[in-house]
This record gives sequence, structure tokens and C-alpha cells, in this order.
Amino acid sequence: MLADLRCRLVVVAPTSHLKYQWTQAAHRLGLELDPDWAPGQGLARDVHGLVTTYQQVATGEAAQQLSGLAAGAMVVLDEIHHAGAERAWGDAVRVAFGSSARRLCLSGTPFRSDTAAIPFVRYEDDEAVADFEYGYTEALRDGGVVRPVYFPRIDGVMEWSAPDGAVLSATFQDELDRRATAQRLRTALSGDGEWLPAVLAQAHERLDAIRRDHADAGGLVIASDQEHAHEIAGLIRRRLAVPVEVVVSEDPTASKRLTAFAGSDLPWLVAVRMVSEGVDIPRLRVGVYATTTSTELFFRQAVGRFVRWQSGRRSQKAYVFLPDDPRLRTHAFQIAEARRHALRPPAEEGDDGDKLDEPTVSAEPEPQEAEQLSLFAVLSSVPTEAGPSPWGRRSVAEVKEELRATNAELAQRLVDLTGWGHARVHAELNRTSGVASVATATVEQLQRRQRRAQTWLDGLRGNRRGIRR
Repeated sequence: MLADLRCRLVVVAPTSHLKYQWTQAAHRLGLELDPDWAPGQGLARDVHGLVTTYQQVATGEAAQQLSGLAAGAMVVLDEIHHAGAERAWGDAVRVAFGSSARRLCLSGTPFRSDTAAIPFVRYEDDEAVADFEYGYTEALRDGGVVRPVYFPRIDGVMEWSAPDGAVLSATFQDELDRRATAQRLRTALSGDGEWLPAVLAQAHERLDAIRRDHADAGGLVIASDQEHAHEIAGLIRRRLAVPVEVVVSEDPTASKRLTAFAGSDLPWLVAVRMVSEGVDIPRLRVGVYATTTSTELFFRQAVGRFVRWQSGRRSQKAYVFLPDDPRLRTHAFQIAEARRHALRPPAEEGDDGDKLDEPTVSAEPEPQEAEQLSLFAVLSSVPTEAGPSPWGRRSVAEVKEELRATNAELAQRLVDLTGWGHARVHAELNRTSGVASVATATVEQLQRRQRRAQTWLDGLRGNRRGIRR
């Protein structure tokens, strides 16, 4: 017997796949939703409500019919910013749900690149105002909610023939105009060069290391389009000799394939936009951002696929490998700042030595002009070597960033187990590992401090187990 509800529940999601994901999530809470509702039909008596998409709401007479079903109902608008994508969508959402008893509007990215107004959202001075905010920083600080994400950024030397016939060569550190910046990124991500295969190999090496402790950990490559996705899948099969799943929206079985991948132990998934938002695959730990889409909105949505926390696992760091494109660098820096702020203990809040260098190039808008793709040709792309190092191609700054974060996590666990304050724990770790300051420590010193912290932590856990026995 289903639990009685005082009112009907209606959920609106961005994609068809998310309809079924919402259906399963509601079922786990004892609520039954119909994901197959269509205009012109009512609701069965054995369900509590329905789940639909924004596109469906704006189709034909759907908004008017939903208005009747949603009158007095509880409505959840998942990723509400989609309702501002087209004026017709926003108008339909207002008609359909204006009379609902309660509306819960959710968004992990509550802004739009085109600044279009979002239905049911309050604005002050043209800025959206949330009734309640819970961001990445707060979730990291609470623990057990999201994973810390790290961004290995890979430079390279790219050479291409522009549509006007000019042959250009540049690294990601060279300043270029908007059009050449887009061409440089497209060159790096092409399967015709060596940059992309080399980065895929680095990402797979990282995934292999994670799978030693997290056996079913998975990786996701976000491609530019369907053809690019299949090209990348071919590279993974040929170069890495591992199985890979490809999911594109044009495939009518895409939703089932996503669900199957989520529950499998396959190492790699290649997708385009279908996995950029809302899709819940908690085992994803490594990503390769291989799409030419560089807007902040899409980037944050893509990174969101890797933050899902899994209970029962001690270390859950995730890694998203990026071209060192200045626009992507800016987006990654903002997320890294939130992560560092959350993981840095209060005693070190004033220690500015733990900060990354500020990016010197701000994000630019996507090129609006249609390029003459038939005249554009990739000549070569080679990742920049950083010399032999157990850390691969990462800079010393990036290595230190990860080591400081790990040290901070271990120190927090020690605070929890010892009952000491942050300052006392850090002072003890510095003293016993010979470190004057985390901010000025070398890579070797940070590694030594990390080993000391882990030894201390293991000893405390051993004592606790002995006491229980």
C-alpha cells in the first residue's frame, strides 16, 4: 500500500534520462512517480505523481493540462535554469506551475550565459537571489557529501592551418585572439595529433592507480560531438587496450546504456552532452575534458559528474584532466579555490602560501562567428613534457597543492580522533616532520609530513581497535 500524500508530486527534469533517474530516487523514498506521462492522459491511482521534462512541458497543450494536475501540488523544478533557455519554455513553466501549492526550484548552476530570466526566481539588480544556498565549499566542509576534485592541466605545442591558409603554432601559454584560441583548443583535442592520446594515457594511468583500492572506479571523457566521441573511443581501444562505452543522445538506447554503465565495472565512458548535467554515476573518479565547449556553465556541470560521494570509502579524490586553455584554467581555478578554502583548517586561514597563482587571462565568450571548418586543418599537437618525475607532467605548484590538501585532510582526522585543536595538531606534525611552515615546505617535506600524519593516524586507529577488543 502506497503512503498517503496530502498533495500530488510533480517533478520536471532537463532530460529523458533524468526522468527515470528521478523515478528510481523517489522509489527509494517510498514515492512512486510516472515517467511516461504524456499530454492527454491522467495519472494512475497507484502513483503519487509524475516526472516530465521542460521540453515536454512546452509541447502542445501540455502546460495547460499540467496546470490542472499541479494545482495544489508540490512541484520540483530540477535545474530550473533550463526554463530560461527559450522564452516558450519559460512561459510554459509559468502557466503549468503558477498555481502549485509549493515549488522547490533546484539548480547547481543558478545562472545563464545569456542572462535570460529564470521563472519563479527572485532578482535584485539583475542578479538571481536564492532562498537557500549550499555550495561546493559548504558541502566539502561538512564532509561525506562531495569529493574534492583536482585539475591536472596539460600544456602542449599545437600547429594548424587556419581557414585563411595561414599556418599557426602556439602553446596554451601564448596569447591569441578569440578565433585562434578556439582553433588551438580544437587542434589539441583532435585525434589526429598526439596531445589527446597522451592525455588519455595519463588519465588511464591515474584511473588504474585508483582502481587498486576502488575496483569499479570509472572514467569519463566528454567529447565535442558524436563523431568525436567515437574517435576517442577508438583511441582508447587501440592505445590503451581497454573496453569503453560510448553514449550519445542520438542513440535511442542511450539512457539504458548509461544506467548499465553506472552499475558495471567498465573503466571508461565517452559521451557528449548527455552526461554533462544531473546524471548520477558515483563511481566516476577520473575525467578528461575533451570538448571545445568552454563556457563556465557547461564546465561546472561537467565537473559535477565527479563529485558524487560514496559512503564507506576513506579517500575519494577525483581528477579532471584539462587542456591548459586560459578559459578552462579560469573555471578550474575558481573550483579549486572553493576546495582549498573548505579543506584548509581554521588555523591556516591566513596562510596565503597555500594559494594557487591567480590565472592571468580571464574567461572569454565563445566565438560567435561560424568558422570555415572545411579550410581548417590540424597539422600536429604534442603535449609539453615536464621532464622525468613520479608526478607526471604536473608542475611543482600543482603537486604541492595536492599534498597540502591531503595534509589538511589527515590533520582534520587527527583533530577528530585526538580531541586536540587544529593549531596543536599542525604544530606537532610540523615539529615531528621537520617542517617550519606548510606554506614554505618543499615537495619532499610535504610528503614526509603526510607520512608522519598517516603513521600517527594508523596508530590511533590501532589503539581504538585494541580497546574494543
